[in-house]
Amino acid sequence: MKKRLLLLDAYALIYRAYYAFINRPMRNSKGMNTSAIYGFIRATLDAIKKFNPTHVAVAFDVSGKTFRNDIYPDYKAQRDETPEDIRASVPVIKNLLNALNIPIIEKEGFEADDVIGTLATKANPKEFEVIMMTPDKDYGQLLSENIIIAKPGRSGNEMEIVTAEQFCKDYDIQDPKQFIDILALWGDASDNIKGVNKVGEKTAAKLISQFGSIDNLLQNLDKLSPAQRENFEAALNIIPLNRKLVSIVTNIDLNVDIENDLAVKPPKTNELVPILEELEFRSMLKEFTATPKVEKPQYVQGSLFDMPATETPKPAINLKTINDFEVDYRIAQTTEERRILIKELENSSEFAFDTETTGLDPISVELVGLSFAISPRKAWWVPVPSDQNQAKEVVKEFANVFGTETIAKVGQNIKFDMQVLLSYGIDIKGHLYDTMLAHYLLEPDSRHNLDYLSEIYLSYKPISIEELIGKKGSKQGSMRNVEATLITRYACEDADLALQLKHILFSKLEEQGLTNLYFALEAPLVEVLTYMERNGVSLDTKSLKDYGEILSAQLVELESEIRQMAGVPDLNISSPKQLGEVLFEKLKISSDAKLTKTRQYSTNEEEL
Repeated sequence: MKKRLLLLDAYALIYRAYYAFINRPMRNSKGMNTSAIYGFIRATLDAIKKFNPTHVAVAFDVSGKTFRNDIYPDYKAQRDETPEDIRASVPVIKNLLNALNIPIIEKEGFEADDVIGTLATKANPKEFEVIMMTPDKDYGQLLSENIIIAKPGRSGNEMEIVTAEQFCKDYDIQDPKQFIDILALWGDASDNIKGVNKVGEKTAAKLISQFGSIDNLLQNLDKLSPAQRENFEAALNIIPLNRKLVSIVTNIDLNVDIENDLAVKPPKTNELVPILEELEFRSMLKEFTATPKVEKPQYVQGSLFDMPATETPKPAINLKTINDFEVDYRIAQTTEERRILIKELENSSEFAFDTETTGLDPISVELVGLSFAISPRKAWWVPVPSDQNQAKEVVKEFANVFGTETIAKVGQNIKFDMQVLLSYGIDIKGHLYDTMLAHYLLEPDSRHNLDYLSEIYLSYKPISIEELIGKKGSKQGSMRNVEATLITRYACEDADLALQLKHILFSKLEEQGLTNLYFALEAPLVEVLTYMERNGVSLDTKSLKDYGEILSAQLVELESEIRQMAGVPDLNISSPKQLGEVLFEKLKISSDAKLTKTRQYSTNEEEL
């Protein structure tokens, strides 16, 4: 079995964490902004749980100029100063990494990209799988059979795994290294690298796919359109420079022995705990301070956090799937089969349920079917007809059991299912156990989707919806068209997992004294929001219209004043192009104007 090397791009992840909380920054009682610290360390711990590396390192940029500035003085010249909160966070992050026993690697004159590129390339492909965790697209040039990218998910979504095969397919190239040539033509506005005029990402990829390389492209300029050829001839001097700037160095002398220096080690809890206490990261603190359930905990090399049993589950090393268990998942297709199921539900004290639908808007979607689970690994799938009147008749058979207050209902994001069922005349009563909400109370800053919860608490990987209907996008299929056996396994598994998670998560709520908060506030709010979102809220439209007219009049006055101040009577203020020309060419408000990829002056809020 191969060893696994996890490499994290520090500043890319730190910036991402900082801006993720920009509208509601985290602060401790001393007023310190801890957003970047928490977000980065949480992402690091989550990656370790997910990938269970045998070796790990975090790469940092070193302050000061790099070799790229030597060959191109304007490299990253347009970038703003590092936000003070990030500047203050970095030393704390490094202290935390040291306490976690995670090596920090940096090299003067080079960037984190080059450090990771060198380590990833240096790791023997016969011995190591390499995971580069970064949101930066430039790392695509490093992909190979043993090197992948883990791109952090956005808005609570799962991280995206990028392989060499998928990357080449996306850009229609044969080798990930060809991405260097794509970047050289495209440029990189974030690094102040100007590409060939009117050549964006798609055009650059198309040209490299067609010609194979920049060298071959430049030898065949006569095959381009006259306008495109002119743009390339004007850029002949910058293309070779761009290629050097965008190429990640893979042969730095780092003086690092991957096998020994980067091997995972247990955290230094005595150093870690005081830092977490100072930062007031209470949920994170529990992962390292829970009372051991064994008298003499043993640490084993090979897993970074093989700690004594704690309140937070250990990382899942080998995730189980549906194929590892004997499950009893049935279809209730006939009236008699549904009658048997309903009898079982009526005789139970609780059941988990889930709806499968044709979309994500609970008000407008059509129901494809319902799944129910009463005990672990035993569940039912109830398909409903596509004809909506017939579908309502089938669903109506379950009205009494859903309306029985003495039977508790369990779900994952249960509000969605309640919304869907209201369209079919079903009003749900009784105690509501929502595993998503329960986990929110336990770990408010973590992800709460079913895949994540199953992985963390059950060491289980659910069936991906992409296996049934494909990836998100215009070509994604409909659950209505999924083969019966597949949708039965998928839907029953969802209800089954929700039921299993309910027992774990609500036990933890009890342990942490949060049960009353859930039932006094969160659960009642589910019902309130269900009806509020469905029925809407009353608006005084006349008052809003009157106020809109007042604002419109004020806008006309302001626009007139702006044109007068600018000395341009016909200025279209809504045009970024015209506005940029007035601000930076006529009024000359700055000599360091930033250009967009389309060579216009940037007039976004941050720049102004």
